[in-house]
Amino acid sequence: MLTSGEFRLRFPALAEMTYLASCSQGALSDTLAAALLEFQHTLLKYGAPWERWMGEVDRARRLFAELINASPDEIAALPSVSAAAYQVASTRDWRARPHVVSTDMEFPSVAHVWLAQQANGAHVRYVPDRDGVVTAEDYAAETDESCGLVSVPLISYRNGVRLPVRDVIAGAQAVGALTFVDAYQGAGVEPIDVQELGCDFLAAGALKYMLGIPGIAFLYVRGGTTDSRDPQATGWFGRRNPFEFDPRHIDYPADARRFEAGTPAIPAAYGAVAGLRVLGDLDLKAVRQHIAELGQYAHDSLTAAGEHLWSPADAVLRGPQVAVRTGDPNRLAGYLADRNIVTSPRGELLRISLHYYSTADDVDAVVTAIRDFRRTGG
Repeated sequence: MLTSGEFRLRFPALAEMTYLASCSQGALSDTLAAALLEFQHTLLKYGAPWERWMGEVDRARRLFAELINASPDEIAALPSVSAAAYQVASTRDWRARPHVVSTDMEFPSVAHVWLAQQANGAHVRYVPDRDGVVTAEDYAAETDESCGLVSVPLISYRNGVRLPVRDVIAGAQAVGALTFVDAYQGAGVEPIDVQELGCDFLAAGALKYMLGIPGIAFLYVRGGTTDSRDPQATGWFGRRNPFEFDPRHIDYPADARRFEAGTPAIPAAYGAVAGLRVLGDLDLKAVRQHIAELGQYAHDSLTAAGEHLWSPADAVLRGPQVAVRTGDPNRLAGYLADRNIVTSPRGELLRISLHYYSTADDVDAVVTAIRDFRRTGG
């Protein structure tokens, strides 16, 4: 298993850049750069090597399954987590159990999918945050036998708070509701075991902490999960044999591939394999510990510098992100970018996100630069 120092060497740009934006896009590894060149090579040498390309999509499914302790048959490859959420929603009959439980801390792209189901009879209940924190008790207050689906992020994109996913899932199971976990802000830096979680669905994309590029996401569908109706967005990859080319008949596989639709983004599949291969050299428990310690250092350093944070002070609740309250986060992010420090502004927050390649020197650099920004009247 790689140490954090050895892992950092896999990202050449980090020699000259302070990269603290993994919550938006993971840093470019040497493995990813090589994979994208390999895709280009397949075009130059073979033209249209579909068998090779499909092998890469299958490899991405298998590696993601290994990451979350699932079977490859339980994984569908989709273009985004939004598409994954829609596919799940489209298979539900909302007449018997019309309520969807969501939270204000959910990423809007997923939350909007649930809202759009109102046209099909669904009603959304929201679990509020309490100064950036969501409790299992608040979820339980909105979850009963009328709920068809309970949606909970593993970690919120807004401020990096870790949600009580296991307790929420247990509460949903107690009343017979299905569960959807958005793991986008944790997959790659958090140990995830869907067998332990017990969720029905879990989705994550490749471009953030999983160190790939945009264009591909994965949907875990627990084996044995049944649909009220077939997925409503479909295509030739949602067939039992995509290469049968029969326009007059539609058949759905029994496994998670029934949620797939059109042609996968092949370059993104190469990118996903590259990222997952790099992550395969890590002990994710060590990764989580490294990030927890570094996150505490960032929290303490920023607080000592007089910054107001919206990420949790409690390390148990804090994921791989520290969120700084600021009047104009885009201006602050631009100031930092001019100094080769990459961060991620959202709303009224500047998000500083950490990966296994992040160091205390990175934290010191951003804290010093923010202090300098404040001195200039920012």
